[in-house]
Formats: sequence, structure tokens, C-alpha cells
Amino acid sequence: MPVRPAPARPAVSAGPQSVGRVFGILDYLVSHRDGATLSELAAFCEAPKTSLVGLLNALLAEGCVAREHGGRYLLGPRVMGLAMQAVAGSELKDVAHPYLERLMQATGETTALGVLSPEGDLVVCVDRVESVRPIRYAITVGERRELHCTAMGKALLAWFPKARLDDYLAAHTLHRFTDTTITSPTILRKELRRIREDGLSRSNGERVADACGVAAPVFLAGGTVGAALLVAGPMQRMREHAAANEQSIRRLAADLTDALGGVAPTTGALA
Repeated sequence: MPVRPAPARPAVSAGPQSVGRVFGILDYLVSHRDGATLSELAAFCEAPKTSLVGLLNALLAEGCVAREHGGRYLLGPRVMGLAMQAVAGSELKDVAHPYLERLMQATGETTALGVLSPEGDLVVCVDRVESVRPIRYAITVGERRELHCTAMGKALLAWFPKARLDDYLAAHTLHRFTDTTITSPTILRKELRRIREDGLSRSNGERVADACGVAAPVFLAGGTVGAALLVAGPMQRMREHAAANEQSIRRLAADLTDALGGVAPTTGALA
């Protein structure tokens, strides 16, 4: 995946040195999605490694950075969640709404747009267009739902870096909501590999009994997943029209990615 050039080194004279170094760390990690070592961060920030250790530990504690077992630092879920919320609150939501309308017209079912919560462990519905059918799937803007048992949540979870996925699974119990909820981390990992390879996430009554959903990731610049697009409805109707619904959501998620200047990364299995 192409990496955009590193930003200019932050000037620290305009404020406390530690603040400048924090932004230097975050700037570097944004530009290097495979992470960075302490030595690389120290060289970029032009700071002694000993002076960055305390800052990195504080950022780790707040979820702003994550650390792989090998010692490389990555952007953490809190920063990613805040970034997605900020984008969703402005450009993403405004650009996406006509695509939600088109998707609802094409499928006849409720459509929605979801992003990660600031904490990075839930999916938040930031916009939706309800089906006009009397029996339909209902979701409220602002509603938060779990990642492991929803189509939108799994579409976001599937593109987590391995270290971040490991941390998520270590910190969260996969609660059962229905008979089809995935509660095994091993089975969930297998499902996420399938989603990443296929490009679509499906939920068959895993969070809400008798309801089905299919979701597709929406990519931003650099191949980052910024949101998930959803079609959801009653199970029988969704199953009857699964092929047509999936064709529509693939097309419109790709169109929305293009409209946002996003780039879909080469798909592949998670470790």
C-alpha cells in the first residue's frame, strides 16, 4: 500500500515541547500505517528516546496509540474513532446521504452509514434512510451497536490491523444476543478473513432476531476504512433478494469511495 510522504517536522517553539512531540508522534503514525519503532519516532521528532517513552506510555493509556508485540507503535482506536467521527460529522455524511437514498431506492430496504465510536469498540449510526415498506428494519441516528455481531461492525472490524484486532479481542467479551451470534474469537477471525477477501459483511439475525444486514466498507484516502454502508431488512425478504442487494451495495460503496477520493486497498486475509 502506498505511504504518503511524511509531514514536515512539527515546530515546538509555539507551545510546550511535549505538545509538539505528541503531535509529531501522531503525524508520523498517520503517515506510516505499518507503525514505527521508538528510534524512528525519536529521529523524526528530533528528541531523545528517553523523553518520548513517558509520552508514548500516556498515549497508550489513553488509547491514542497501540503497540504491537514486536514493539512497533501504531495509531490507537481513540484517535481513529475521533477522526472518523469528525469526518462523518461533516464531509462524509453530506456526501454519503444521496448514496443512501439511491441504495434504498435500489433495494427497497433501510440503508445506513456507520462509523467507529471515539473509543473504537462500537459502531455508531451517523445517517440512515428508512424503507417505505410497512415492515422494515429500524435504526436510529446516534445509536451504538457492537462490532462482532452487526454487519456494519464486522465491516469495520475486518480492516483492523492485526495488533489492533488482537487488542480488541483481548479486551472484549463477545456477548451472545441470539442463537446465531458469533461468540468465539477463533470463528470471528475466520469470518473477518472472509469479509476482507469478499468485500462484504453479512449478519443473519446475529444482533436482532429475524433481521438480516449486508454491509460494505467505504474507504478514504490512503486506503483507510472510514465508514460502512448498510442495507438491512426482514430476514425472509433479504434472503430472497440477496444477490440483487449485494450487487447494489457493492456498486454504491465503490461509487461513494470514489466520490470521497478514497482508494480500496488490495484485499487479503488477516493473520
